[in-house]
Amino acid sequence: MLSACRVLGVSRSGYYAARRRLGSMTVCATSIQLRALFMASGKSYGSRRLKVALQERGILIGRYRVRRLMREQGLKPVWKRKFVHTTDSRHNLPVFDNVLARQFNPDQPDQAWVSDLTYVRTRSGWLYLAVVLDLYSRKVVGWAMAPTMPAELVCSALQMAIMQRNPSPGLIVHSDQGSQYASDQHIQLLNKHGLIGSMSRKGNCWDNAVMERFFLNLKMERVWQQDYANHGEAIRDITEYIVAFYNTKRMHSTLGYMPPTVYEAIKTTNHPIGVSEIT
Repeated sequence: MLSACRVLGVSRSGYYAARRRLGSMTVCATSIQLRALFMASGKSYGSRRLKVALQERGILIGRYRVRRLMREQGLKPVWKRKFVHTTDSRHNLPVFDNVLARQFNPDQPDQAWVSDLTYVRTRSGWLYLAVVLDLYSRKVVGWAMAPTMPAELVCSALQMAIMQRNPSPGLIVHSDQGSQYASDQHIQLLNKHGLIGSMSRKGNCWDNAVMERFFLNLKMERVWQQDYANHGEAIRDITEYIVAFYNTKRMHSTLGYMPPTVYEAIKTTNHPIGVSEIT
């Protein structure tokens, strides 16, 4: 090294300074990719998901280096926790037994769905969101939004899921004991398609933990970062989150860091099963 420096007329300090600059250029390129992926995730990805995302782009990197680069750039996932009850289980309507019994990992699509309601704040008042999610792939298969939360709202979400997936009779549809899910309208829709109703035990959110987790992700990754002027703005943004990010791009650790649509496509290709076309 010393002889090479003499031949090139470069000092030792100059040689090491050049090496440091070269190293910093490599870090800079990785940092740019890291920041782009972090922002594309809605500022939600932590070091585990960013490591996988970088590796998919051909950048071999360890988790601890990802964490260091995140600290250097001030990249910190948004984590907030809030909870407000949106359903009322204080009613005299009939309720279903907990048929699902926390069996959150069916081995095929459209064997068990979970559903629930949540709220979204806008400057024009509350917007309520009803969602139906397939436990097999964690894919959102139905949703509906409205400024009020009557039984029609949850039925609209379920009807959308039925139209998209065309499930066979015997599919379990799990929810809490809210009056919307215990309504005649919702029960009639289940019976019409041969679906099996299931409900969490009263006051037990863990019986519907996957749905609760989806709502937490939605709010951390999108809703709590926005200030919606009106219902229309919120509806467009939440729909975009579901269709263009959550179902198609978001890495799910439960699925081996694959998005739901990719997971379903790979599993269906590797193990052909009779499922309806997904729109």
